[in-house]
This record gives sequence, structure tokens and C-alpha cells, in this order.
Amino acid sequence: MTGACARPLDGIVVHSELSDGTQVCLRTIHPDDEALLREGISKLSAESRYLRFFSPAPSLPDAVVRRLADVDGHDHIAWGAICSDCPGWPAIGAVHAVRYPDGADGTERRVGEYSVAVLDAFHGKGLARMMTAALLIDCRAEGLAALDVNTLSENRAAVALVHALGGTWKGESAGVAEYRIDIETALAALRADTDARGVQDVFVQLEGLDR
Repeated sequence: MTGACARPLDGIVVHSELSDGTQVCLRTIHPDDEALLREGISKLSAESRYLRFFSPAPSLPDAVVRRLADVDGHDHIAWGAICSDCPGWPAIGAVHAVRYPDGADGTERRVGEYSVAVLDAFHGKGLARMMTAALLIDCRAEGLAALDVNTLSENRAAVALVHALGGTWKGESAGVAEYRIDIETALAALRADTDARGVQDVFVQLEGLDR
């Protein structure tokens, strides 16, 4: 499996800044980051936890956190962000793409599910788009072609991000809207956002390494 071998993007750290000048670095998440993920989730507001996990509980079951940290770089790809301006260099955001199981004929699926979380203090500063750019470059390298997004319809920030990535609406059930993001379309949209310095830094530092 691709994720079992050394990957070009593993070990790469993207250094950039948010729209307010806060210095950040992005890197792939690995299983040793379980404690960082747990700490980051605990710092989300009840509203942000509800919007991300559909539950306002102050902590998630251990099994859920372990799944978030169970990253192999192929079937589960994830990138995290660290605030390098903050004391202790805390984790401030994460994005995940989890590949759907193989087809009945054994054909590897090229579609997965996307999720994103950002600490409240860093909302609206371009971090989600930066992390998403890194994730999509990695997904393309691992043969994924599209990602589904399941989000509460009331999550305006997530819906706006999906629309900015060129996502298409698939349906809605019990207040949960489902969209599909074409990875090449989304990368083109992000690449065209030349005013977003952080996003452009991701492309400069990562694109080409994924080949």
C-alpha cells in the first residue's frame, strides 16, 4: 500500500502566515499525534464541536480520537496546523480525507470523505483553505479524484468553503447537507486565489513534490 512506504510529502513542513500575520506551519498528521488531536478538540467551543462532530460534548470517545489519529497517508490522509507564534506551539486545526472502501470487484475507490476543524480563535483567517490546499495536493498524489463533504446545513462557514472549492450539492437529509468536491477543480480554484498568501505558499512549497 502506498501509505506503508516513505512518501514525498511526509516530513515536509509548510511555513506561512494567516491573513492577520500569525505565523503557522502545516505538516502531515501521524498516529503519534493522538494527544495533540485530543488537546485541540478540547479547545473547540461547544458550537464548533457541534458543527464538526454533530455533538457539543466537551470530549470525544477514545475510539473516535484514535480513528482521527489512525493516519496511513493513503486510505486516511490528514494535515494539521501549528501556531508557531503561540507559546508551546499548539495545534490549531486539522483536515482529513478518508477513502471509501474498495468496490465489490476489488477496484480501489478514488473517492473519500473530507472534514475540517479550526480552533475558534483562528476562524476567518484563511487557515481552512491553507490546510485544504495541502490535503488536496496529497490526495491527488494518492490517487483520489473526489471528496464528499457532509455538513450541517447551518454551518455557513463550511458551506461557503465548499462553494469556493467548486463543490456540487448532492442532497440533504435531517439537516445534513452532502456535497462533492472534485479535487482538480478545487485545486484550480485555490490556485486562482492569488490574494491568499497562505494558500499560495502551500502551492509553492508542496506542488511538484507530490509527483
